[in-house]
Amino acid sequence: MSEKTTFTVNDMTCNHCVGTVRGALERALPGSTVEIDLASHEVRFTGDRAKGADAIREAGYTPETA
Repeated sequence: MSEKTTFTVNDMTCNHCVGTVRGALERALPGSTVEIDLASHEVRFTGDRAKGADAIREAGYTPETA
């Protein structure tokens, strides 16, 4: 598909946050692969990096370059 992007999202602190971020990315980037590791606060996804970052921000979280 496309290159995988990784962001650190330190304000993602629980499984509800994980679900919110995953849902936002899946809506913004249909067909993308989304992987989230709550313990390390890492969010990895395929697709447009800028769209993914915007989706995370719109969901109320702060993506930082990992």
